[in-house]
Amino acid sequence: MVDFDFDLVVRDGTVVTSFDCFSADIGVKDGVITAIGRNLRRGREELSAEHQLVIPGGLDPHCHIEEVAESGSVQEETFETGSKAALAGGTTSLICFKPQWRGHSIKSSAPDYLERASRALADYSFHQIITDPSPEVLDQEIPTLLALGVRSLKVFLTYDPLRLSDGQFISVLSKAKQLGMMVTVHCENYDAIEWLQNALLAAGKTAPVYHAWARPVVVEREAAHRAISLAELVGQPIQVFHVSAGAVADEIERARKRGSKVWGETCMHYLTHTIADLEKPHFEGAKVVCSPALRDEGEADRLWAAISRGTLNVISSDHCGFSFAKAKRDPGSSAYGQGTALLNDDGTPAFNSIPNGVPGIETRMTVLFNEAVTKGRLDLPAFVRLTSTNAAHLFGLKGRKGDIIPGADADLVIWDPTREKTINVSDMHQAIDYTPWEGYSAKGWPTTTIRRGEVVVRDNQILAKAGTGKLLPRA
Repeated sequence: MVDFDFDLVVRDGTVVTSFDCFSADIGVKDGVITAIGRNLRRGREELSAEHQLVIPGGLDPHCHIEEVAESGSVQEETFETGSKAALAGGTTSLICFKPQWRGHSIKSSAPDYLERASRALADYSFHQIITDPSPEVLDQEIPTLLALGVRSLKVFLTYDPLRLSDGQFISVLSKAKQLGMMVTVHCENYDAIEWLQNALLAAGKTAPVYHAWARPVVVEREAAHRAISLAELVGQPIQVFHVSAGAVADEIERARKRGSKVWGETCMHYLTHTIADLEKPHFEGAKVVCSPALRDEGEADRLWAAISRGTLNVISSDHCGFSFAKAKRDPGSSAYGQGTALLNDDGTPAFNSIPNGVPGIETRMTVLFNEAVTKGRLDLPAFVRLTSTNAAHLFGLKGRKGDIIPGADADLVIWDPTREKTINVSDMHQAIDYTPWEGYSAKGWPTTTIRRGEVVVRDNQILAKAGTGKLLPRA
């Protein structure tokens, strides 16, 4: 009987960690990385990564998947389809959002959400959305989240019925500080948006592009400044989600220079798309209606500069998909709509009724690799930090996820940096019927995805079964 030293050995690849690149083998035992070195002894299974990179499995810390609205409607992307898409794109771990509906307790809001998540193929964790921080929620329910390993809260400063007042936001910050939790924030000024939106609608300006007119950079910048200031008042760490413009990154950078505990995240669509995409004919602009809105040409360069400086240190997908054939055209399909539904003459919804969100979980790492590494903006360790390591450190998964180190989960991606391919939704695994990157040509693609030592994707074919992902309690 042959005695193997490892369950799996990945051989002869260029290993990319958060701080270095080197040629080595990786040995895996019981789902964990146990050895990194040259000429490792035999594994029960062996994979060649010759002429390829071996990188940590991606950690996407911002994914809206199968969220349940108070009305009972459910987002089209399920945990099964969404995690298949994630794995195919090289992402092995997700942090999604547990809903709380205003007027409801956390427990009574989407009580089957954990059961829904148990169908995932990728490993998963949660941010808890807080829309109604009543004394009961603050003092009794939020502390119980710690037992689930949920160590982060999400708050909105815009959208009805999700937004918090400044006073409510302060109460959440205070409770999070008491419990040692992170707070993540959607920063936009609700009243300013409402004023602009009403003026545009009254003037008959209803096309998708006016979504961006109603949400200019100033409403995001002001809300980010306010969120950071209130967090400084309380002394609570926050992460500003989906930064879309350089002026918002500047607010974060100024705060960090003051010593404030604030981090910034951006998303791939802000680095590759602009307001011009909202102007596409035949309602095509609805495909990229998201909040904060897409910005003018040139803002992406300012975001890249902020990424290079470390001001923005996480790049997520903010995957929040609504199908173009149905949901984007249906004002009643979104839990995040704002304002009274209004239809155009052709039956399409006005900009304020288009469900907000774009699908990006499957394309995040490939598009970023092409934009950052292939085009020479960033080196390979920076790519790893942006897609995995930094989020793991921020959200309590350091040492387990996000890097190739002994003792970490064996979440690995064999990546071909020379492979060139065009993105086409027909090749993808998501439930959503379009991708904003349709026809985008990228150099650098995953060929094999390994989750906890098990090969789960090979050449875009999903090998894992539904329900094999694990809930990730976080420190």
